[in-house]
Amino acid sequence: MHFYDDWARRIVSGQFTDHLAFYGLPGYAYLLAALYKLAGYGPFVPALLQALLDAATAVLIYKISVAIFSGTGMRCAQIAGLVAAGGWAVFVPAQTYAAILMPTAWLVFIFWLILWRIIRQKNAPGRCEALILGLLVGLTATAIATILFLIPLLISAIVLKPAISNHSQFRTRISALVLLFLGAAAGTSPCWVHNCLVAQDRVFLSAHSGINFWIGNNPSANGYPRFPPGLRAGQAAMLQDSIDAAESAAGHSLKRGEVSRYWSAKARAYIERHPAAWLRLLAVKLRTVWSAFQYDDLSIITILREQKVTFPGIYFGLVATLALPMMLLLWNTAPLSRWITAAIVLHLLALLPVFTTERYRLPIVPGLLVFAAFGLITFFNNVVAGKFNSVISYGALLAVSTLFVSWPQSDPSLWALDAYNSGWQALESGDLTLAEKKLQLARAYVPTNPETNFALGNLRLAEGNSAAASAFYLATLQLDNHHRGALNNLGVMALDCGKFDAAENWLRHAEDVDPGNAKIHFLLAKTLLAKDEHELAREEIEIAIRLQPNQIEFQQLKQKIEN
Repeated sequence: MHFYDDWARRIVSGQFTDHLAFYGLPGYAYLLAALYKLAGYGPFVPALLQALLDAATAVLIYKISVAIFSGTGMRCAQIAGLVAAGGWAVFVPAQTYAAILMPTAWLVFIFWLILWRIIRQKNAPGRCEALILGLLVGLTATAIATILFLIPLLISAIVLKPAISNHSQFRTRISALVLLFLGAAAGTSPCWVHNCLVAQDRVFLSAHSGINFWIGNNPSANGYPRFPPGLRAGQAAMLQDSIDAAESAAGHSLKRGEVSRYWSAKARAYIERHPAAWLRLLAVKLRTVWSAFQYDDLSIITILREQKVTFPGIYFGLVATLALPMMLLLWNTAPLSRWITAAIVLHLLALLPVFTTERYRLPIVPGLLVFAAFGLITFFNNVVAGKFNSVISYGALLAVSTLFVSWPQSDPSLWALDAYNSGWQALESGDLTLAEKKLQLARAYVPTNPETNFALGNLRLAEGNSAAASAFYLATLQLDNHHRGALNNLGVMALDCGKFDAAENWLRHAEDVDPGNAKIHFLLAKTLLAKDEHELAREEIEIAIRLQPNQIEFQQLKQKIEN
């Protein structure tokens, strides 16, 4: 997506660091930058690599299925593996995230590559393999930190599986554990070395962990990334707002690590003051992870499906429903399946401190497909063989699983998300008819959402209906009187109409909300120049130039004011 693409382009242009701690995991951005440098700018090569990784994940799913279920008969295990791999090929979220510039496909492949290495070997990982696996986990964590939760699984493999060496097994295991941690430390070193030595800030991977912790643990949290008041939607905008809010509360500029600690402290304070509410929130999060409801905060799954970029296929709800019964039934009969169950549980534990989105739970889907496919094959075989006790047991667990996974979401704002994001995307691409349809649907779900009203105002403005646009912007301000976009647009509209006093009023309000926005100071300078207030206009344009010195239009306006 734009966040990583923009970051990679800055790196290619020579801006390797801003000398501040990373505020967003950097691994994927630097990988993209390397690909752009080698193959030229464009999404084709990264997307091709991700498609190949997605195909390789299907191969791993097949191999894991065969390794786990070969004891039940090789033919049955192979059929289950083919069904599971085929399920991954038509799993719509997997198709989506393999096609866009995000690190999800890389994480899923490496996650299951590590699981395959654990499952296929009877012996514990040796010293060399422990070092390599630790390095792989560490490097991947620079792009998606949740993979660090696989370290307990690797520790278990080293400790519980028989060692290869017959001599001094204790020393062999200890050395393998040490090398595992050394590999993880080396893999993550690009982050912590940069943060500690270059930025002089005590941050391990990225300082945005604090705001994620707050989004997942605050009075309005619901298990999904619902942004609290004061934080805009969109990755880059939300991160900047979180910095501005922390610095505003502190009354001075902060290091990125201090910003992270500010938000973490707010989250911990909420947990300490409301322990019962927080425990209920954890239960809600656990349900949202397994829910058939698709919460894609980018709505890219729906957008690509509607544009026929991805093929029709299956979704999380079906896979989870079929998998949960077999996770229980196979615990004793297929001991190797416990490694998959443990990996799924560890990944869920990684999500509980924050929140769930479709891409966050995608890494567990290959394991669920392994269980779901074998369950279907076993069910069919039991029906054919007349083993009706097993059929009834599976059917009863499947009924419970169906009820649990399909439990409905009653919050209308959750249902409005896809419609809003699809509408905004259509508006950005100039498809005003589709934008009207989607944004009106989102507003029907939640008429009091300020962002939806703001988007409809932008739509009316694009249609040339200034009066209707103004009405929607005013409605936005009634719902959120600090909405910078609405204030800014009302100011621009007033300026274009020659209503300079009204324009200054709106832009002054926008300036109060976002004093570090160079564009607002530029617009204020234009307004004040139109009012012949040259000295005030000069002050505003100098602020704008100080904030963004390379903007040519700012320099041109300054010359106009001085002349």
